[in-house]
Amino acid sequence: MMKKRLAVVLLLMIGACVSFAIERGGPRSPLNRNINISTATLKTKGWREAEAGYAYAFPRDYAAHPDYKIEWWYYTGNLETANGRRFGYQLTFFRTGITPQVANASRWAVRDLYMAHFCISDIEKKTFHPFEKLNRAGIGWAGAESTFYRVWNEDWQAALDGQDQVIQARQGDCQLALRLSPEKREVIHGINGISQKGYAAGNASHYYSLTRLRSTGSLTIGGERFAVTGLSWMDREFGSSFLEEQQNGWDWLAIQLDDQRELMLYQFRRADGALDAHSSATLIEADGRAIHLPFGEFTLQPAGATWHSEASGATYPTAWTITVPQYDLHLQVKAAFENQELRTTQSTAVTYWEGSIKVDGTSGARPINGRGYLEMTGYAGQSMGAIFQ
Repeated sequence: MMKKRLAVVLLLMIGACVSFAIERGGPRSPLNRNINISTATLKTKGWREAEAGYAYAFPRDYAAHPDYKIEWWYYTGNLETANGRRFGYQLTFFRTGITPQVANASRWAVRDLYMAHFCISDIEKKTFHPFEKLNRAGIGWAGAESTFYRVWNEDWQAALDGQDQVIQARQGDCQLALRLSPEKREVIHGINGISQKGYAAGNASHYYSLTRLRSTGSLTIGGERFAVTGLSWMDREFGSSFLEEQQNGWDWLAIQLDDQRELMLYQFRRADGALDAHSSATLIEADGRAIHLPFGEFTLQPAGATWHSEASGATYPTAWTITVPQYDLHLQVKAAFENQELRTTQSTAVTYWEGSIKVDGTSGARPINGRGYLEMTGYAGQSMGAIFQ
């Protein structure tokens, strides 16, 4: 959704004082760089808010928007080798503004923090490989260009190359290097240029997706390199304030169907157990036409199967049922395997489930299949709404 959304980024705003200790070596950086951030620096004052009527322009809106407090570039995808071995991946870059104006002219002054998550799901072996980074810009450790599209965190990077996007990440014995070619134009979510997340006018974002990216490249896991192809999805979101305090978390899906349609869907769960009316979906037709589906025009319900994380104590639904009655669409979603949980203690400090899914169902009388990604937040730790306040 917010995927990418994962405005989990705002973990940074928990508590009266948040400390980040970054352990890293190498000739560029001292060890144990400590960044202390008081909540006084984390207010939205001075930051631009997402407002109705925003005029999107591409590729301009791929690049950074430093006048907004929060933004992310969120990639997920399902990949396959020539002999049918399957993998999922996530690569996400976050920027969180600390202060819109830095008084200290030093390049070491902290205006923004940059976080990144990189995961590979080995579907055949049912193993999950998550990694994370947290950096300030410093002398090029991390950043996002504002005049052209390039975002990076150390040697993890996403950039525009002509019409394609090129992404890469490497950590330990895992590596990803892909070229993503769009098969459809950008899809803008919400109404009148904004995706409204709460009742307050400013609790919104500018949110668009590239929903069908033909993907080619390589993936390395356990030191073994695979040539892969598949489909990816890119979410782009920027704003300065998002959730209401009573919004505990969300369930978000990005689904690519074999009839060339896609479905983006998210629902917010409230503290009283109800679903929030700001939940939303977008159905993208084969010709690229986007259909906004407000709350009440779709359902997303757990379908019984769950997985309990011994590490976090969270219990996640791993099967879901989706209905879109107006389009006679009925889908069953299942996790490719259960344990695809991230516990991001060194970056966003949020625990969430993000993983590959398989989809079956019907569209009218026709059987339909697909793949995609599912994200579930707020099942462990503090309410996501409280984090975003």
